[in-house]
Amino acid sequence: MYNEIMMDVDGLIFDYGGTLDTNSVHWSEVLWKGYQNAGVPVTKDVFRDAYVHGERTLAKNHIIKPHHNFLDLLKIKVEIETGYLRDCSAWLVDEPKRLAVSDSIAEFCYNHVLRVVERSREILRCLSEKYPMVLVSNFYGNINTILDDFKLKFFDSVIEAAVVGIRKPDPRIFQLGVDALKMPAERTVVIGDSYSKDIVPAHSIGCRTIWIKGIGWDGEEDKADASSADVIINDLKNLMDLL
Repeated sequence: MYNEIMMDVDGLIFDYGGTLDTNSVHWSEVLWKGYQNAGVPVTKDVFRDAYVHGERTLAKNHIIKPHHNFLDLLKIKVEIETGYLRDCSAWLVDEPKRLAVSDSIAEFCYNHVLRVVERSREILRCLSEKYPMVLVSNFYGNINTILDDFKLKFFDSVIEAAVVGIRKPDPRIFQLGVDALKMPAERTVVIGDSYSKDIVPAHSIGCRTIWIKGIGWDGEEDKADASSADVIINDLKNLMDLL
């Protein structure tokens, strides 16, 4: 049945964060494991507040520069989060220790991503031999450096929120991806881990969709009605059986 849905597909649009680097595990969960591994004495709810603060800070301010690789990004992000925990007195820690622990959390998460990306690389290589591919990401202006760093240069075009000034879940960012492929939306497939930010907006402009359903933010993915997803899988490697 799923193979029939994916017939006559001519191009692929991929999300990056959570799709290619963590295999559908929300980044808050990856970072939380890093905090636990480092023994930071905060609850998950307090950590989530710090995580949201970090995401909003990076989205609103041009802190990340195009030359920053992924480890650079993680170190900056975690330092913002732990600074928030310090400033709201959730974590009483001296500054040298805070910085050292922040680096250890970033390195823990980076090593996890290295293992996931190694497998994603082979999947992308195989698919790129069959389809033109575009990346559509809410990244911070450094996604091309990250693709170089991880040897993931399989995309014919990269649409990045910080560059084009449009962020998911705005469907216009996916329309830019379709335009880059130079084909009708109905002959493209969008592949992503976020139902609300990837699948729903892509479906709304006529793309076919593959939802890699994993561990989302606070169980929000489990509550989704899934009507906008043409296919649901739970692992990136399942793409090889569909496309």
